[in-house]
Amino acid sequence: MPTRVSPTDRIHRHIDDLFAQDRPLPEILEEVARLGAQLLMQAALEAEVTEFLGRDRYARAALTEDARPGSRNGYRDVTVKTTAGPVKLARPKLRGTTEAFASRLFGSHVTKTNALESLVIASFIRGLSVRDVEATLADALGDQAAISKSTVSSVCQAIKNEYQEWARRRLDDVTLDYLYLDASFFRMHPGSPAEPVLAAWGITTEGKPAFIGLAPGTGESADAWHSFLQDLKDRGLASPLLIISDGAPGLISAIEQAYPRALRQRCLIHRARNILAKIPAGMQAEVKDAYWKIFDIEELKTPPGPKLVEIIDARISEMAARYSATYPSAMKCLTTDAEGLTAYLRFPAEHHHRTRHSNFIERTFGETRRRVKVIGRLPGETSCLTLVWAVLDRASRGWRGLTMTADGLRLLQDLRRSLLEPPAQLRPRTVTDAQPEDHPETVRATA
Repeated sequence: MPTRVSPTDRIHRHIDDLFAQDRPLPEILEEVARLGAQLLMQAALEAEVTEFLGRDRYARAALTEDARPGSRNGYRDVTVKTTAGPVKLARPKLRGTTEAFASRLFGSHVTKTNALESLVIASFIRGLSVRDVEATLADALGDQAAISKSTVSSVCQAIKNEYQEWARRRLDDVTLDYLYLDASFFRMHPGSPAEPVLAAWGITTEGKPAFIGLAPGTGESADAWHSFLQDLKDRGLASPLLIISDGAPGLISAIEQAYPRALRQRCLIHRARNILAKIPAGMQAEVKDAYWKIFDIEELKTPPGPKLVEIIDARISEMAARYSATYPSAMKCLTTDAEGLTAYLRFPAEHHHRTRHSNFIERTFGETRRRVKVIGRLPGETSCLTLVWAVLDRASRGWRGLTMTADGLRLLQDLRRSLLEPPAQLRPRTVTDAQPEDHPETVRATA
């Protein structure tokens, strides 16, 4: 690690490396929570030094108004004893100052504090609120250990700025084969029910995962989803080949308006839940087995394409005929928008296990909801989005992509040409468009 890399950047990289490991997500998030505490405490120290000197790292005192004499002179490793165990920090060293620097949060020696829970809960869970951080630190450490508003604000604002920059970035250089759309509900406002956070992620033409968009939604209405997708288009996101989602009517309507050329796949897992909800408990196992056998194509030798879709359509009709007399509502659910259940069968077979459902980051959403549940609600929309984005952004760096084989790439290229780049229709030629040599009898008559 280069010596010029700051301790906070090292912690950031450690967090990113964790998500790149093939480990269970809950286990990773627990370790990230501890690193998050270390990151916030280290950032608080760095911010206090910046405030003390009156300038950022590498900023020259002569060019900075109200700067104090002195400069940074490396770091000294120290250990903070917390109720959750020791946390290692890099205490900044200064030289050439006219007065000694003492951290108002950790004291002169940075050896003992219980700010771990305070900073993590206040800054990440309670929504990165400056007022919350100040109140929690005062309760935990007492007024003598309080830090200034500017220090608290700089620590709390950093992740908000990251999210806002990410939410405004251009997407012209992102070309997707697959786009996944989903929503998760969080309580953001007092006295209000849970509200949706809309999310988009996908797989690029290189097979790499990409976290695309995140925004609040006023219900999963067509208008909310259309506004969300229109923002992605306005920032340069071109049409994908396949869009995978659940069957919410508003979402489907928005997809068809925003990206009419893309194929649309309804999540098979969501559809299974919808069907089983209309089946008595004693028969659910049988119907569930029958449903998933429809999409079992391992024994078939048919390659992806219209012929395979035709075979699965026949299986859907067969199951509907078998159970329609006993469970008409469930079978109506199965056959409604049946073409949306088979779109993935036109794509490479090695991708089917990831493109037939929208549960790409369901575990991550679930982990986020579990952490938020302990506090009841988040203090506002910005706090909620910041927390959800922070978790998903770090988690997305560990998502697995898709294998791109030579046959699969050819199939995807063919689909791209047929769906998104169809040849322009030639305008029929009329007699007035024709040249005289095309109609010699006309020339002779004129002569």
